[in-house]
Amino acid sequence: MPSQRMVVLMGSKSDLNFAHKVEEFLKQEGFSVNCEYVIASAHRAPDYLLKRLDDDEKKGDDDVVYVTIAGMSDALSGVTAGFTTRPVIACPPDIEKYGPMKVFSSVMTPTGVPVMLVSKPENAALAAIKILALNNPSLRKEIAAYIQRKRKESVEANSKVTK
Repeated sequence: MPSQRMVVLMGSKSDLNFAHKVEEFLKQEGFSVNCEYVIASAHRAPDYLLKRLDDDEKKGDDDVVYVTIAGMSDALSGVTAGFTTRPVIACPPDIEKYGPMKVFSSVMTPTGVPVMLVSKPENAALAAIKILALNNPSLRKEIAAYIQRKRKESVEANSKVTK
């Protein structure tokens, strides 16, 4: 089976605190997915971003899902989606601050440049895991166990409230 990676692309160093929630979630929930962080601004260093994406494309021996985290104008998500054959999940750190304008900046891309939007980094991580699990039965088992834990937590919370 090819190796599997979640690559968290950030537009700048200021996105790092928000981005670390992705890996924290993976560790907390025990998911066995490699996560790497890359700062590659689509505005300030597009050549570096495109070279990095091109290197991943040329490897071709692994499954990759990109989670893009970019504040302000989110060119990172669209440029990444337009250049790679891999899935791209935008997870803007400032969506609550900018609301609909941020959604527009992240996902209103032309036909053929698909970007998915997930507002919470933990959910972006889980979405990426589910994509990677399409080719990984053991990862699907980890997701099933996670879902069962969450169901159990919900049922237990309900039983405490109804007593």
